Amino acid sequence: MKAKTVIFDMDGVIFDSERLYIECCVEAAKPLGMENIVETCYRCIGVTTGVTEEILLEAYRDAGLVAEFRERSVQLFSERCRAGELETKSGAADLLQALNEAGVPTAIASSTRTDIVRNELLEAGLLNYFSVVVGGDQVRRSKPNPDIFLKAATLLDMKPEECLVIEDSYNGIRAAKAAGMTALMVPDLLEPNEEIKGLADHIVSSLVEVKAHLADFVALN
Repeated sequence: MKAKTVIFDMDGVIFDSERLYIECCVEAAKPLGMENIVETCYRCIGVTTGVTEEILLEAYRDAGLVAEFRERSVQLFSERCRAGELETKSGAADLLQALNEAGVPTAIASSTRTDIVRNELLEAGLLNYFSVVVGGDQVRRSKPNPDIFLKAATLLDMKPEECLVIEDSYNGIRAAKAAGMTALMVPDLLEPNEEIKGLADHIVSSLVEVKAHLADFVALN
């Protein structure tokens, strides 16, 4: 059955933010002497701020160090976003426009805090494309649990089986399948491993490709 609605992750799907944020993390970690920061950051892709905190504390076992690192990295990321360095992923605007013209409702379900999600979408001129915006602060459990996608489906008044989820992270694909939804992966920093190849219903190279084959995934009006 083709989907009646599309639920997007944001970071790594709508925006090329994962790459930019890791660059900021590397810069923030260097004066603090934090080793293996890239590997640690990869473990944080697709999870909420709270789970990210847990991963950092497990890796570095120093709450003060982690707090200073978080403050530095967030500040650097904010500065670079204000400087116009947060780029929209290729094909994102065209895909959203095509879905809008076809009358297909869309949602964002991002592990990032809701106010940040809304602000970034607003600044990019994309907020009005989404009927629903759900941030990680609106649910108790982070991806790979299905909570955020189920909440988005409820707000859209859709059944899980009517939803197509577009994700770039392993945890996002796991969450989409746990929610009983169709999972489409557009890889960003993480290439699909054997587990994800088995879980994802579709794996495509870009949002440009999603739009080119949109009728294969979504019931268009």
